[in-house]
Order: sequence, then C-alpha cells, then structure tokens
Amino acid sequence: MYDVTTLLHEYDRARAFTDELWKDLTPDEVVWRPHENSSAIGWHLGHQAHVAHFMIRNLTAAEPSPDPALDALMDSALHEQFRGALPTVRRLTAFRETVAESVHARIGAIAAGKVSAPSQMTIVAAHLLTALINHEYQHDQWISEVRSDNLGHALPPDPKSDSLHRIDGYLVLNPRT
Repeated sequence: MYDVTTLLHEYDRARAFTDELWKDLTPDEVVWRPHENSSAIGWHLGHQAHVAHFMIRNLTAAEPSPDPALDALMDSALHEQFRGALPTVRRLTAFRETVAESVHARIGAIAAGKVSAPSQMTIVAAHLLTALINHEYQHDQWISEVRSDNLGHALPPDPKSDSLHRIDGYLVLNPRT
C-alpha cells in the first residue's frame, strides 16, 4: 500500500490527465452527447468530483456538498436520458477544484495525524485515494473515447508513473502488495 502523500500526488496526476483530455475542448463539445443513452464529457467531469466528494464526506469527515444542485445530476444512479442540462464549464471547473481542495485538506489532516484514530484513518485514506484515482482514470477512458472517436481530437500521452498500468484498456494504479 502506498503512503497517503504519494497517493495525493497520484491523485493530482490523474486529475491533470483529465484536464489534458478536456480543457482544450469547446463548451459545446463538453456538453455534447453521442446519443441519448450516453453521457457527455461534462457529466463525467462532474461525476468524478461528485464521487470524490461523497467518498471523502462519508469515509473521513462529514461536510456539506460544495454544490448541492449538482448532487442528483452527477449521480450515476440517474439514467443518462434523464440527467438533464449540464452546468457551465466554469461551474464544473469550480466544482472539481473545490472537491480536490477538500480531498487534499481531509487527507492532509489524516497524514498529519490531526484526526482521531490517525493510524486507522491512514488505512482508510490510502484505500479511498486508490479508489478515487482509479475512478478518475475509469472515466478518463470514456472521455478519451468520445474525444477521439466522436470529436476527432488527438489524445495526450498517458501520464508517466511506474505505478500506472493498463488493465482491460484502462489506466489503473496498482496498489503495492
């Protein structure tokens, strides 16, 4: 298992890769859906942050949603065709940044021992971050497919890390055993 500081760097690497996949797209491309039973790139971006927020909130520290109006929209339990209009790129960006700051603050407090049961919470944090990183890359694969196959944009190279591997076509952070 990786230490949480290393995992925070891997989380930032995953988020930076996500940004490479979408930051050069137009707002219309971010909200475009290949068909009614698929999700727009913008939905995946919001969903990645939504899951990170809920995992941090439910596993480390209860805190309110940074944007409660997005909670239902970004929940994958809501079928694609019923998700409705996506927020603006600016709002999605702010949501993603706020959640990432929260992840850093909460995990940083755990790494610094500023929580009750710091040893136990360190184990929780390591598994949580591994799941968040792999979830980010899972949706990056889908974003990549729309970016490349449907929108015709080149893909950036995979992030460089000895800890990353492709499994079933997906980038995955393999936990140390």
